[in-house]
Amino acid sequence: MSLSKAKIALVFDWMTNPGGAEKVNLLLHKMFPEAPIFTSIFNPKKLKGFENAAITTSFIQHLPFSKTKHQLYLNWMPYAYELFDLSSFDIVISSSHSCAKGIITKPETLHICYCHTPMRYAWDNWHSYIREYKMNPILKSIGKKRIHKLRMWDRVSADRVDYYIANSNTTKKRIEKYYSRQSTVIYPMIKASDYKIAKKTKGYFLAVGRLIPYKKFDLIVETFNKIGLPLKIAGTGMMETELRRQAKGNIEFLGYVPDKELENLYSECEALIFPQIEDFGIIPLEAMAAGRPVIALKEGGALDTVVEGKTGIFFEQQTPAHLKKGIEEYQKTKKKFNPEKIREYAKKFDESQFKKNLLSYLKEKWKHWQKTTS
Repeated sequence: MSLSKAKIALVFDWMTNPGGAEKVNLLLHKMFPEAPIFTSIFNPKKLKGFENAAITTSFIQHLPFSKTKHQLYLNWMPYAYELFDLSSFDIVISSSHSCAKGIITKPETLHICYCHTPMRYAWDNWHSYIREYKMNPILKSIGKKRIHKLRMWDRVSADRVDYYIANSNTTKKRIEKYYSRQSTVIYPMIKASDYKIAKKTKGYFLAVGRLIPYKKFDLIVETFNKIGLPLKIAGTGMMETELRRQAKGNIEFLGYVPDKELENLYSECEALIFPQIEDFGIIPLEAMAAGRPVIALKEGGALDTVVEGKTGIFFEQQTPAHLKKGIEEYQKTKKKFNPEKIREYAKKFDESQFKKNLLSYLKEKWKHWQKTTS
């Protein structure tokens, strides 16, 4: 049976807010429009592009605040995904940074997981998640105890996947470390044609993303408070009120910014500030597609996308002093950054390349799977 004739299902983690994983999920839906989608929670008001999709949600969908505070139900997610009946499908593709990979398939079904990362809050980042996230102390205490069981389930459920795709070399190492499994790296994508190079920049630096602890917007605000350079922040999140209170007049909060406006913000900025440790990080590529360099922490997915001295500058540690040093280095050398060359580099990550790589991988694994299971 050819891949085109196989019955395919897609399984996603909660579909409640736009982000990097959601962009991959939307492209998977476009590549396989007939494939039904299974997910724990879906908020159609926040996530566009799935209007014609056949979406099956879990029982969590109907619980209080689930569409806005999915974190309340993390302890129930494993059970929710194990309840999905996927017995009628030939191939299941899970796109997972949490529990989606934990679905149960029959032996004849090929399960391929596009892994954005093993659960951050269960493995390498769990101490900082408990420490940094603002929540009721009682809930924190309960969370510390329950995360142990979630971690055990995550490890056991990892063996239900037949093949792993990692979204970066950082994720590849995590999969090997925590799941003892090998994976193939297929980078996420951007739609390069959506971005243009501006005739002239407008002198401000830019930071984009959800305003949550691990994204390190507090580090950005602290640094720009000290250096006084103009900064625009595009995004919303639980830290917004606190960050606005801390910020000085040189920092402007834009809140939620539609894609078209964000494209202009990228093209007219001096450089993108990217201080977090990401599994991959699509935002730097979006800035580069608009011809702008990135000032990034030298860790995580940025190592797969930023080329030192050509498409951006690295700084070594998540401290104001190191970020300041990176900004100063950019200011000294900014004339050497060529917007056209930066954009050409970003085109290597265009969605056309992602589709080509993924389809080639799926065809190869499906062909091999049929030979070994027949």
